[in-house]
Amino acid sequence: MNFPDPADEAAEREQQLIEIVLANRPKPTMTYTGLCHNGDCGEKTTKGFFCCSECREDYERIERAKQQRKVA
Repeated sequence: MNFPDPADEAAEREQQLIEIVLANRPKPTMTYTGLCHNGDCGEKTTKGFFCCSECREDYERIERAKQQRKVA
């Protein structure tokens, strides 16, 4: 990479880093089933994984708690 302008080189390096990060990110574990992914709910969804924002927040809170238990 031989660029006459340092800004062009920086932009190219940034793009390379973005591609590396995207290639190495963890793959999503949830798949669309048509039902709310909050374990206690089970209502049908037309799009997405949760029927409402409350179910999504509950699911995220539970997942964070699971992650914290693994660390401790």
